[in-house]
Formats: sequence, structure tokens, C-alpha cells
Amino acid sequence: MLPTYFISHGGGPWPYMPDLRAMLATLETALADMPNQLTEKPKAILMISGHWETKKLAVQSSPAPGMEYDYYGFPEHTYQVKYQAPGSPEVAARVAELLSAAGMPVDLDDKKGYDHGAFAPMEIMYPDADMPLVQLSLKANLDPEEHLAIGRALKPLREEGVLIVGSGLSYHNLRLFGPQAKEPSAQFDAWLQTTLMSSSPEQRHERIVAWDKAPQARVCHPREDHLIPLMVALGAAEEAEATRVYHDKNVFGGVTASSFRFD
Repeated sequence: MLPTYFISHGGGPWPYMPDLRAMLATLETALADMPNQLTEKPKAILMISGHWETKKLAVQSSPAPGMEYDYYGFPEHTYQVKYQAPGSPEVAARVAELLSAAGMPVDLDDKKGYDHGAFAPMEIMYPDADMPLVQLSLKANLDPEEHLAIGRALKPLREEGVLIVGSGLSYHNLRLFGPQAKEPSAQFDAWLQTTLMSSSPEQRHERIVAWDKAPQARVCHPREDHLIPLMVALGAAEEAEATRVYHDKNVFGGVTASSFRFD
């Protein structure tokens, strides 16, 4: 059975910007190591990105998704980059089948392209773009329980060769970077590590659905779009142990950020 992951995916199109890539060298090392941590090569990646929300669940179903340059103010060349991994209509159909069987309506979206929450980390994980990639949306209500249930419904994929990756950030406040972010991000990250790695499954569930009561929660996540992908990854591996696979205390001049594997 494959593990699941919640990854902090960095900022914008960072793999294509040498200075930003150098600053995120620790993240690059962690992402590049992910395939090496797996005991079998996946047949596809199912990515739940913090950059795709829909009122009703949607799964990307094109065999060859295009690109979505969903960022602003970056160098012109970053709006020309291509990450041409194949999609997988087969995996998309299986995702839709599992969600529908759990009573969760879902649309197949053959127009959706790869957003940077998917293609940026995949550029490091699978630089040859030879791993099929399918994205699943977040529900726009961003309800923790509902997204845990989505993960629960998708758990069979772990035995079918599909690697489930929640792609967000353990800290996401675009108005607070640098030294001012140091203390709040460290406090929230410490709470997150305790919740995921040192709590029983029951305690972990209780704590994670009440994440907004954590220290500095709303400072670190004024809006929880980049945290909720964690719920899907965790829901698909509720009894699993968590391992921290990435940790940096000085992202963007002071942010503490982490990523986790569940297996």
C-alpha cells in the first residue's frame, strides 16, 4: 500500500527561477527524494492542490492537460514553461467512481490544466514529466470533516498504485513573511507536528478538525485553502503513522514550513 503525502509546495513557479530555487534548496531535496521513499513506482499521482476549488468536486480527466499560469508578478519566462506529464482518464474515472460510491457528486473536467500547486513540485519530483498526473479539486467550503471523508473514500487508490499527494503549504499568509512570520509559523508548525506525529488517531482527528483553535492558526492561515489538502491526504491514511519529510525554519526570510508522509 502506497503512503500519502502532504507537501509544502513552495512559492509560485520557483523551480524555474534560480534565485528562488536556491532559497528553497531544502524543499527541492525533500521533493526529489519522494520517489525514492516508495517501495513501488506509482502508476499515477493524484494531486489535491490548494489552487483548485470548485463548488462541487471535480477531477481532471484530460489525457494531456495544458498549463495554468495562476500566479502574478513573476518573470515573463515563467508564463511560457511547460510541464507535459500525461493525464490519466482511467485514474480520473476511478476517482469519480470512488467518490460517487461514497455519496459525493463529482464532475469530470477535461479542460482543467495543471496549476502551479501541481506542476511546480512535480517538476522536482518527476523532472522527466513521465509520471501520469491527475488533479482533484478542493470543495470551496473548505470543510475539514468533508475533506477527511474525501480522503477516506479514496483510500483504495493506495492499493491500486495511485500516490495521493495533498499539495499546499503548512504556512500561507502572503501578507506576513520575513522575521515577523518567524514566531507564529514556528508555533503553528510545532502544533502541527504534535498533532500529526505524537497523537493517537482519535486525538489527531479531534485536533485537526479544530485546527483553527491551534496557536497562531489564523495568522498562519487567514484562509485555509493551503491547509485543507492535508485533510484529504490524512483521510486516506487515518490509522497511519506520520513522518516529517521536510522542515525548514527560514523560508522567505523567517517562515517555518514542513511536509509529512503518512504510512
